[in-house]
Amino acid sequence: MTVRLMLTCLCDAYYGEVGIATARVLEAVGCRIEFPEDQTCCGQPAFNAGDRRTAAQLAQRTRRVFAGGAPVVAPSASCVAMTRHGYGTLGQEELPAFELCRFLVEELGIEKWPPRQGGAYSQRRVAYHPACHQRALGGGDHAERLLRTIPGIELVPIGDAEQCCGFGGAFSLSHAHLSSAIGREKLNQVPDVEELVGSDMGCLMHLRGLAEAAGSQLRIRHVAELLAEALG
Repeated sequence: MTVRLMLTCLCDAYYGEVGIATARVLEAVGCRIEFPEDQTCCGQPAFNAGDRRTAAQLAQRTRRVFAGGAPVVAPSASCVAMTRHGYGTLGQEELPAFELCRFLVEELGIEKWPPRQGGAYSQRRVAYHPACHQRALGGGDHAERLLRTIPGIELVPIGDAEQCCGFGGAFSLSHAHLSSAIGREKLNQVPDVEELVGSDMGCLMHLRGLAEAAGSQLRIRHVAELLAEALG
C-alpha cells in the first residue's frame, strides 16, 4: 500500500526522530511512503487562536497538497483531528487522515508488534498518555494494544488517564501558569515507570519540559519511537 506521510510542525521543527521512526514503522508493514515536500501546517494553531481566515487558507492548501487516493498518515492525533473535524467547521471538506497506530490496527489489521520475529528488546515499564484529540477521534486503545505485544514491555496503567496534560496549543502560552499546573498534576499521576509515551508531540513536548524542569529522570517519547526500536 502507498501512504502519504503528513509530518507535523512539531516533528519538523523539533522532533525529526519521530518522523524517521514513523517512516520505519510504516515500511516495516510493507507500506510505500510518499512525502509531499511542499506540505506545511495543517492550520490547527491558527484555528485554536481564533484566526479562522488563516486556518481556512491552510486547510485549503493542505487538502490540495494531499489530494489523491492514497491514505494520509500522521504521528499526531491532534493534526488528524483538525483535518477530520476542524476543517468542516471552516466550511472546508475534511481530509480523512489517520493517526499512526489507528492506521496500523484498523486499516492494516496489525495485531502484534513487531510484525516479524527479531528486533532489540529490553525490559522496561512504560505508561501511555492518551491525548485529548485521540479521544475526539473516537477513542480506541490502538497504541496500547500494540505496546502490550512488544516483548519486554510492561504497560502500566496511568492514574486518571483521561485527564488533559494542559498543553492545548496556544493555551499553554496565553494561560501558562494554569497550563503548567495541569501538566504537573498529570505527571503526578504517572506511576513508577521508565518511560511515558503518547501519540501527540504537543502533549509530549509540554510534559517533557515540565519533567526536565523538575529534575525528573522520566523519559518521555512518542509511541512510534518504541515501535521502531522493536524492529531492531
